[in-house]
Amino acid sequence: MNRSSPSSSATPPAGLTLDAQLCFALYSAQLAMGKIYRKHLSGLGLTYPQYLVMLVLWEADGTTVTALGERLYLDSATLTPLLKRLQAMGLLRRDRAADDQRQVRVTLTPAGRDLRRRAGDVPKGVLCATGCSPDHARVLKAELEELRAHLLAASGTFENRTAPD
Repeated sequence: MNRSSPSSSATPPAGLTLDAQLCFALYSAQLAMGKIYRKHLSGLGLTYPQYLVMLVLWEADGTTVTALGERLYLDSATLTPLLKRLQAMGLLRRDRAADDQRQVRVTLTPAGRDLRRRAGDVPKGVLCATGCSPDHARVLKAELEELRAHLLAASGTFENRTAPD
């Protein structure tokens, strides 16, 4: 049998190296960003996905589970356990909407509202860790949002939209 070993000297075809992959640059940057968020969120008792849920609720308290999922690009199978955990932590409530019993509204508790104040330094700490200026971070964010829109349009899995700033 003629098997290639990992130390094979054959040159891979153009574009088939790990370092040539845009997906790997995004993936490894996301892993590094996750480490920074874990460091900054540990004192708040939140995971990064929980923090994202709280960010949306701090912007729009009383939003529906459906709207929350759309805003975060999460399906209900992923979002529901996050919400249950945040509810068990005393940060939010989930109640059927009075005007439409099919809808579930998510509302912050006083503890959830108070957490916003305590989370105030997280964005500054993360920005500092990136080594980016605020202007460069805005440009990079806009480029990533454009990339996301193109990828979502190509995949057809979500509507092609840009989340409000």
